Amino acid sequence: MFTGIIEELGAVVGLVPRGDCAVLTVRAVAMAADDVRHGQSIAVNGVCLTVIGTRSGEHGGERPGEHGGELDFDVMAETLARSTLGWLAPRDPVNLERAMRADARLDGHIVQGHVDGTGVLLARTPGDAWDAVRFSLPTELARYVAEKGSIAVDGVSLTVTGVGPDWFEVGLIPETLRATTLGRIHIGDAVNLETDVLAKHVARLLERDGASA
Repeated sequence: MFTGIIEELGAVVGLVPRGDCAVLTVRAVAMAADDVRHGQSIAVNGVCLTVIGTRSGEHGGERPGEHGGELDFDVMAETLARSTLGWLAPRDPVNLERAMRADARLDGHIVQGHVDGTGVLLARTPGDAWDAVRFSLPTELARYVAEKGSIAVDGVSLTVTGVGPDWFEVGLIPETLRATTLGRIHIGDAVNLETDVLAKHVARLLERDGASA
């Protein structure tokens, strides 16, 4: 379980195919220094992945993510099909968040790290201190997205400010622009989307109640 509050911007080292799966390696300075261990869960651009290996970094670059430890993750075929992880290339930045502690504050919203699909950045309108951005929304997910509700975009917990049949809008504050990949994406770039799990459960219960009526 995650909260959608990004802890660190990592950098992709490589994505190595293994049959219909792949091994993703990410350089993570702070997490590697903070005793991340084999078997722990980390959300990478909003996708819950399990750490299968850790190494101390051997690089000493000056740019963020170019030094520190490296983390390896298995990425299964279902994840590659439903998310943008299969499109990652070396040096691409990625949002990283460790699983939530049971005694921690829930500063964002309940995020499972189970991506529902992908969207595309359609428009970006800069404001005085924030950006208004519009993403495409798969029509099958639109029923789970409501104005003032929550959605995770590349693992970032955001509040929906507007929604249509095949799009939604959010506002990005300066801290989000600075600390996540959302400050770096361009028109046409794809992002991972996870809708509110509570909305999905309510919709499922209503479907079952309707079918049994």
